[in-house]
Amino acid sequence: MKILVACEESQAVTKELRELGHEAYSCDILECSGGHPEWHLQQDVTELLKQEWDAVLAFPPCTHLATSGTRHFEKKRNDGRQKEAIEFFMKFENLPHIDKVMIENPVNIIGGEYIKKHFPELCEKYEFRKSNQRIQPYEHGHDSKKTTCLWLKGLPKLEPTNIVEPRIVTLANGKKFSADYMEGVKRSKAGESSVARSKTYTGIAKAMAEQWFGN
Repeated sequence: MKILVACEESQAVTKELRELGHEAYSCDILECSGGHPEWHLQQDVTELLKQEWDAVLAFPPCTHLATSGTRHFEKKRNDGRQKEAIEFFMKFENLPHIDKVMIENPVNIIGGEYIKKHFPELCEKYEFRKSNQRIQPYEHGHDSKKTTCLWLKGLPKLEPTNIVEPRIVTLANGKKFSADYMEGVKRSKAGESSVARSKTYTGIAKAMAEQWFGN
């Protein structure tokens, strides 16, 4: 199959699809870090979405959409960043010529009341829906807890492959967080980019490739 993996500089999913013999290409405005530039289309994805693909798997940026950043929403509404992010997300939701589509994001504002309240004009333009499924890295062999949402079209829900116990850190005030989350906070404070902190878990990438496009 000819498959486009959009907004994926890591090539995690692309490499798994290639292992299965598919003609898969990663696409991002950034250079790829996955080691296979021959499979990478470094460009804006918009024109590519007009082409014929057997499937599109998309990992659009979540910076302006994730509910974890609610405290910044007012500023992002005012300067237009949030509306732009919503419109970009919806490019992948509106692909009538492609039968199999997946969009991955953390818990975000798509499909909720927030958009109805703050962007009524977009509700006239698009049909928003909630995600079909929420998955966790610890369902696929990683001892991390990070709720990930999948919007699916023409693809079944992902099944757990290797459920393990997530590592939990209890702070002095009694609050509990995923150890992976705390490590991410430290990496963010140390100046590591959001791109480096948001790479797809290999267990999830393998599950997507094998369950959706396995022979």
